[in-house]
Amino acid sequence: MPGLLDRFLAAGGTDRARVGVFVDGPNTFRDEFDVDLDDVHAIGRERGDLAYARIYLNEHATPGLVQAAEAHGFEVVVTSGDVDVRLAIDATEAIVDDRIDALVVLSRDTDFKPVLETAGRYGVHTTAVAPGEHGRSDALSNAADDARLLED
Repeated sequence: MPGLLDRFLAAGGTDRARVGVFVDGPNTFRDEFDVDLDDVHAIGRERGDLAYARIYLNEHATPGLVQAAEAHGFEVVVTSGDVDVRLAIDATEAIVDDRIDALVVLSRDTDFKPVLETAGRYGVHTTAVAPGEHGRSDALSNAADDARLLED
């Protein structure tokens, strides 16, 4: 399966990567982290054009958080089930269906390591974003092509 660089070169270097940004809301929107949604968008746009910009929340999300996410250009997915499972399935489908060339996951949860590994096997460039230094997962950082901190 061709990787992002192969696709870019085959298209004469003019294609922009299709980027999927997937945010684990319950794990990142906490009092100890100062998450700026514009920064999250910017990390995705550094890698190409946003095909997905989604924030996953549970049923306890406040209307203010939902409104803020939507105002910053994110699609909000609210689930009564496990947020991690829904995010992992959606991101993996985007990978295997060849809808993205780059994957950005904002979380501190090692549950997303298999998603990053799957993306790598499909030639999708991966970026693990942590909400802060004390929220960084070494497992996610090591599984990704790039690792970023929002406080940088």
